[in-house]
Amino acid sequence: MFLFFILKIDYYRILNDFIQKLFKGKKILFVMADVTSKVKELQNDPTHIRNIAICAHIDHGKTTFSDNLLAGAGMMSEALAGKARTLDFHDDETERGITIDSASVSMVHHVEGTDYLINLIDTPGHVDFGGDVTRAMRAVDGAIVLCCASEGIMPQTETVLRQALKERVQPILFINKVDRLIREVKLTPEEMQKRFIGIINDVNKLIASIAEDEYKQKWQVGVGDGTVAFGSAFHNWALSVPYMKKNAISFKEIIDAYEDGGDSYKVLAKKAPIHEVILDMVVHHLPNPRDAQSYRIPKIWHGDPESKIGQDLINCNIDGEVAFVPIKIVVDPHAGEVAAGRLFSGKIKQGDELFMNIAGRKVRAQQVSIYKGAQRVALDEVVAGNIIGVVGLRDVVVGETVSTSPMDHFDAITHLFDPVVTKSISAKRTADLPKLIEILRQVGKEDPSLHIEINEETGESLMSGMGELHLEIIENRIKSEKGLDIVMGPPIIVYRESIGKASSPAEGRSPNKHNSFFITVEPLEDNISQAIVDGLLPEGRVKKKDKSLNETMVNLGISRDEAQQYRDIFQGNVLLEKTKGEVHIGEVIELVLDSFEEIMKAGPLAREPCLKMKISLVDLKLHEDSIHRGPAQVYPAVRNAIREAMKSATPTIYEPVQVHQVEAPTDFMGTVTSLISQKRGMLVDVQQDSSGVTIRGELPVSEMIGWTSDLRSATEGRGVSSLVSQTFKPLPREFQEKVIAEIRERKGLSENQ
Repeated sequence: MFLFFILKIDYYRILNDFIQKLFKGKKILFVMADVTSKVKELQNDPTHIRNIAICAHIDHGKTTFSDNLLAGAGMMSEALAGKARTLDFHDDETERGITIDSASVSMVHHVEGTDYLINLIDTPGHVDFGGDVTRAMRAVDGAIVLCCASEGIMPQTETVLRQALKERVQPILFINKVDRLIREVKLTPEEMQKRFIGIINDVNKLIASIAEDEYKQKWQVGVGDGTVAFGSAFHNWALSVPYMKKNAISFKEIIDAYEDGGDSYKVLAKKAPIHEVILDMVVHHLPNPRDAQSYRIPKIWHGDPESKIGQDLINCNIDGEVAFVPIKIVVDPHAGEVAAGRLFSGKIKQGDELFMNIAGRKVRAQQVSIYKGAQRVALDEVVAGNIIGVVGLRDVVVGETVSTSPMDHFDAITHLFDPVVTKSISAKRTADLPKLIEILRQVGKEDPSLHIEINEETGESLMSGMGELHLEIIENRIKSEKGLDIVMGPPIIVYRESIGKASSPAEGRSPNKHNSFFITVEPLEDNISQAIVDGLLPEGRVKKKDKSLNETMVNLGISRDEAQQYRDIFQGNVLLEKTKGEVHIGEVIELVLDSFEEIMKAGPLAREPCLKMKISLVDLKLHEDSIHRGPAQVYPAVRNAIREAMKSATPTIYEPVQVHQVEAPTDFMGTVTSLISQKRGMLVDVQQDSSGVTIRGELPVSEMIGWTSDLRSATEGRGVSSLVSQTFKPLPREFQEKVIAEIRERKGLSENQ
């Protein structure tokens, strides 16, 4: 139960202790009346806004950290900070003690006589919910990377940093749980300094290896310049060098407070309150939306930068044309679909008519708001540079570009990892089938990292997710929050189809025999494939006027002639148009791209998605009369040509493989390595020190069903596994035929399909 108190700022601190004693044992959340009016005032000046995300490895203390920032800004009771988990507003998040969905909140911070609006997003740390981190990064300009002082850099630390830098989001560093080094590990000041330097160096190495050339040095973090802070989110204190100098506090005072025993450390929350140190660092070192959009827009939007909308976006023009990108769709029982996201340009008022560019239709904004966790606060108007909620965008999807009038849409928001585990889902009662279909559509909007295939005829649909936990959470939410009894099938692995060599040209003829398409396929170059994964080459149909994309391709080693032949980048595959002198190509090219995308979604071997292929349209013969070269003629011809070309290029099934990092006591080193071998795994690295052993192993996902419980059993509950990376590799030849047959049988495919 939550009790809400609307308090004037002046009375907040005076009443806090009294209210806590009066309602002892209740969860009390304070929301100040003045905050909303202050937010309304500050949101109109982008230079006084900071949009930030908190991201880290699981259990490194993000939600406790954000609780304390909220408490310091007067958004909740200080007594509950670190315990209330205010931004974990689903029951399963509170029960499991992990953040599953990203949550947003707006707060006001006062620095050197000026108020700033901080829009904060707390993101999940568990890899199964990493899609939420990816989407959050589209909405923010800066990221506070949390790192545990005891554990240091962990696999998900690297993943979230990679996600931030991919969207040109600037990082700063907070080293958390320093109290453990003093109280539990009992390190000397010298040893602690050495530990901090090691963590900072590791983070900077990651930034140098992941960031684009322009930001490798520019975004390095350091203690001296104030881009690194350290402290304890649980005990509500933090320190940075600028704060220590300004307030004459030394690290010795921190150590003394803990060594004095008892509750002596509590004084630290008054001497160096975490919200003051961190939010000062945010204001001084992370960019405002206007500065950030000048370098972020060219990365995430590939329209004409010199156009009117291009200039509005680059300058975060609040008086310009509207450009809004939803990063999350929440289905509110009262308001319907609420699209939460970043407004990059213009302003939106209730009743404004808007255009959804991907859907290609007009909608009307029924309500606009800001977020405070699960709570929305309605405003009359929202302006560029803010993270907002909009009601009324019917059937909107994450990544849509919502604007005043038609415009080039933003690049697709792509997660680093693809869904690899699928389960069938059906309603327990046949009468509930329509309700299940509706719920699955809702769930697919709320969590776009899920891939859902709905079969309205059989009643059995498929749901693909990032891992077992991901699907388990969705299953529980459908049962508990949506109130529907469902039956889930056993896990199914999602494979990929690719080729082993280049093909000769294959001809596809239209049903009327008047049109022919000649197509070749070959493996896509590794550096091009990686550039697509890294976001250097954005997915989507290529515009001929996109000069920046052409230059990126040339820098990757593609000849200028070939760069101009690229027409589509789709799910890690590309299509090139190499025809010469065909006057009617412009009339059929979109149909060719449609067919290409259809085959890339379901290849010829087992109707699994395709991977790392370069498809080239090398020649075509078209009937003079347009009536004989319509969709009914072009689609089957192009599909057949691609399938035939693939058949002659050694088609191969690829399986998903993951590199996991396992940490366990040294005594279990043999047990863990044996477990990896049993699962067709391969050892990548083994590191041993006084604290235990760290083992990296590459394992096929098909062998990893039940991995967490197997590891727990093998290590007596003392082994911890984290996902480092995921890729697809050719399935060993001895398994190819069997796996293809199993997939085709499961999908009910006949020999000719």
